[in-house]
Amino acid sequence: MSVTPRTELEHALTLCRSSFISVGFFSFFVNLLMLVPSFYMLQVYDRAVGSASVPTLVMLTLIMLLLMSTMGALEWVRSRIMVRISTRLEVLLGQRLYDASFKQALQSGGMRASAQPLSDLSGLRQFLTGNGLFAFFDTPWIPIYLAVMFMLHPWYGWVGVISAVLLAALALVNEKVTHKALQDANREHLSATGFTNKSLRNAEVVESMGMLPHLRRRWLDKVDRVLQLQGQASERAGLISALSKSFRQIVQSLILGVGAYLAINHEISPGLMIAGSILLGRALAPIDQLIGSWKGFVGARSQYARLHELLEKIAAQPERMSLPAPEGAISVEGLSVVPPGGASPVIKNLTLQVASGESVGIIGPSGAGKSSLVRALLGIWPAAAGAVRLDGAEITQWRREELGRYVGYLPQDIELFEGTISENIARFEDVDAEAVVQAARMAGVHELILHLPQGYDTVIGASGGGLSGGQRQRIGLARAVYRSPRLVVLDEPNSNLDEAGEQMLAQALHKLKQSGATVFVVTHRPSIVAHLDKLLALNEGQLALYGPRDKVLAKLQGPATTLPTNRASQQP
Repeated sequence: MSVTPRTELEHALTLCRSSFISVGFFSFFVNLLMLVPSFYMLQVYDRAVGSASVPTLVMLTLIMLLLMSTMGALEWVRSRIMVRISTRLEVLLGQRLYDASFKQALQSGGMRASAQPLSDLSGLRQFLTGNGLFAFFDTPWIPIYLAVMFMLHPWYGWVGVISAVLLAALALVNEKVTHKALQDANREHLSATGFTNKSLRNAEVVESMGMLPHLRRRWLDKVDRVLQLQGQASERAGLISALSKSFRQIVQSLILGVGAYLAINHEISPGLMIAGSILLGRALAPIDQLIGSWKGFVGARSQYARLHELLEKIAAQPERMSLPAPEGAISVEGLSVVPPGGASPVIKNLTLQVASGESVGIIGPSGAGKSSLVRALLGIWPAAAGAVRLDGAEITQWRREELGRYVGYLPQDIELFEGTISENIARFEDVDAEAVVQAARMAGVHELILHLPQGYDTVIGASGGGLSGGQRQRIGLARAVYRSPRLVVLDEPNSNLDEAGEQMLAQALHKLKQSGATVFVVTHRPSIVAHLDKLLALNEGQLALYGPRDKVLAKLQGPATTLPTNRASQQP
């Protein structure tokens, strides 16, 4: 019989098992000491008041103060343990969830890019450190209180049992009537948050085309749905919470009447009459607390389920053996690529060889699969069939943190990160000033940076605020060529460049060739093609032409009006 492997979340909770046991151990003594007020009241009435003895009252009071102080200390200790547990969960899972969130964004092509898993972990930690969780540790001790009540008098015990059963039924009803509404509300809230984030990322487009009112209306529809569901759940939970509190107060008052009746008939002492009421309140408190904190429990359960699903779906990357520094030879073998969330391949059975040090231009009409091929060459998108090999090893076999040192990538959409320009060029490693300046010179952006207010120490935002599209592109190019990588992939590197920028790009390509780097350039502009060794023409995801630049250009400029796709025409 196979055993289902645990996710890291389950493993982390297992590592905290001894701490949970300690909390349960302390909870045992905390709940035993909760009996102190009842017995103190009993002894005061029956011994101190009955005997009119002040020394007895003083001694009883001192003992009560000592025991209640001990209970307070134990309460503090178990709350500290829960804080330590929550901190340990962050240490054990924080980095893993960060990586899983990143991997999820890659696998979804950016469509599911979200920091929600980290927020879920934070919410789960907050629940662990809140008072609601202690109700779960206190609930198992309810039978102890009921047993003591039976010892005082059977009527007390049965009143306690009936009251506990009725409150437990209210708790189950609360779960039944609020669970679905709260789950739907959380789902709608996540959808509204994602919609808002996407709208904010495209604020310029929204503002320029007057889309704000329409997007606001759609956001309001989502928010209204969230408010409706949350309101529905809160109203039901509020009703049940009010019923439980009213019921608890009623039965605590009624049990005083029961005690008075028993005392009148000399079946119990007056002290037991008060002690029974206190015991009943203590026995019912955990159930009442469970009902009051149910919303937080449902939220924590949803957060746990989402984290469990994510960690189960996106397994941790296995540790890979280090490979020698690559030379840059690329081999594509029968490659087919399906984009994240897609059903049909956008790259179909593509095969080619690129020697180290060669520069290849990737051309073709829009939708031909050029950017998809780039993502596959870098290992960003996995191969549905076939393989991409770097120096003979599949691109996925490399340790990414080691391979990244030898790879440079300039995407179509330039994203700079919050930090200094030097940190962005250095890829947020320890800044090597000499290497940063060398990369900036190669990208033709050194002089431009020097004219900024703080030079290389100029702090920019995530959007590269204050920099033009061409400036961001050239800084992105400097980042791509930092420390002379062996494989460089440039996707439309001149889309935002002026004539001077294109000249700098041509010089950068020449320097990359001198360094022996293997270069792929996606381009539509013939000015860049002149600086490349080979051309790869794609058409509808298939290899149409591949070979030396001049031969491919001659073939493309011939009488044919469309890119050929037959095998015979692939190698000019």
